[in-house]
Amino acid sequence: MSRLQAAIAVTRFGMGARAGDIEAASSDPRGWLEQQIRPQAAVMAGVDGMDQLQSTGDVFAARMRDVAMSGPASPGGATEAQRIIQQRIQREAREGLQREGEARARFGAATPDAFAERWARFWSNHFTVAARNGEMIGLVGPYEREAIRPNVFSSFSRLLGQAVFHPAMLIYLDAARSIGPSTEIGRRRGAGLNENLAREILELHTLGVGSGYSQDDVIAFANALTGWTVNDPRMARLIAAGRGPARRASAPPAGVEPGAAIFIDRLHEPGARVVLGRSYADVGREQAALILEDLAVHPASARHIAIKLARHFVADRPPESAIGRLERVFLETRGDLSALARAVVHLDEAWQSEQKKLKTPDELLVSAMRAAGPQAVFGAAGGMRTVYTSLAQQPFSAPSPAGWPDQAEAWSGGDALMKRIEWADAAARRIARGASPVVFLNQALGDLASARTRQAVLRAESAEQGFTLALMSPEFQRR
Repeated sequence: MSRLQAAIAVTRFGMGARAGDIEAASSDPRGWLEQQIRPQAAVMAGVDGMDQLQSTGDVFAARMRDVAMSGPASPGGATEAQRIIQQRIQREAREGLQREGEARARFGAATPDAFAERWARFWSNHFTVAARNGEMIGLVGPYEREAIRPNVFSSFSRLLGQAVFHPAMLIYLDAARSIGPSTEIGRRRGAGLNENLAREILELHTLGVGSGYSQDDVIAFANALTGWTVNDPRMARLIAAGRGPARRASAPPAGVEPGAAIFIDRLHEPGARVVLGRSYADVGREQAALILEDLAVHPASARHIAIKLARHFVADRPPESAIGRLERVFLETRGDLSALARAVVHLDEAWQSEQKKLKTPDELLVSAMRAAGPQAVFGAAGGMRTVYTSLAQQPFSAPSPAGWPDQAEAWSGGDALMKRIEWADAAARRIARGASPVVFLNQALGDLASARTRQAVLRAESAEQGFTLALMSPEFQRR
């Protein structure tokens, strides 16, 4: 039983088995998971390519240099030199996104703390930002590394605040350009309130759909968020366009690095707010943070997070017993994420032998790399991007602020299944040289592999066919 439980710990709670992982977890599967609940376990480090990844500040500093090099726009359109610079910027942005995805995949494949990695990816998906345009493409990787990973074992309140006030989130959900309608700049420019960030915080990040908030709550919260923006040249020009004696004091503080989140009082809609029946005084930059703190410990947030965690670790339609246990822990600890992670580890419902969760493409590919090495995904130059694109889950490219879906129906259509078979065939050709599919099956699945799957792999006509059968087995496709 302990070997079966170890296999569950490694594959369902972790990201898949590396050589020796199942054996390492077999003496105490739950303890093996619990020792990964520590702040540094989810922080990316020590993988190839990390030294080439940029911080948010690096991204904005480079943009400012590029703006300076290209010069002002010409009435007749961009010059040839400006077009060349723009093409280079776009190429470098795409290459940077590729490096981010590869470093993330390699870390997921190599980390010994795979439960911490799954936990970090869950929260990154919960607080999704996506590379939907040129403005976002360089920010998605730094966002996950700066706002999400260092805080996934802190408190939900801290994680929420770090995610919401990161420049990537302010830009992704248009809050960086949201201006108080009655402010001088708002009136003069005809600029106004953008509700996107406020709405998604209430609907996706905290309370959840149907939890009782109203449109008035959305508007009040959106007004509280005005003033929070990003220190970049465009916002500086907007601020500089202001008039009056407050102009100098309203500029970004000296010494603030490019791309930093900043609060500009002249962009903030003045006034007290009422959100969910609670009043918040007109305290400028602190107003939105105070609302976030209350949302982070709201009973509806506890329920919403508990449902999502139970869905992720137990089943697409999780039992109320699992949801209720996580909800109670959230409320009792006021959103202590380490306590919540331990509660997940000790959910009896998550330790049943039946594999109820279909792996997403990302989970499938990382588990294959953990068991068979990077060649299961990378292949030739650019291979990783090709594979992820084929399986319709390109890193950092979730289709909406709701993130990637976490239910089988989103990933189990006929075309999706054929793409998985094509990947398995290609991966099998790369990993079969000198390797045994039977050894792979034991290493990757342990006692989760059924007698039927073992027999099919053993009777395969070639190593390649054996690996294809192992990779496409129900046990490897699920967790």
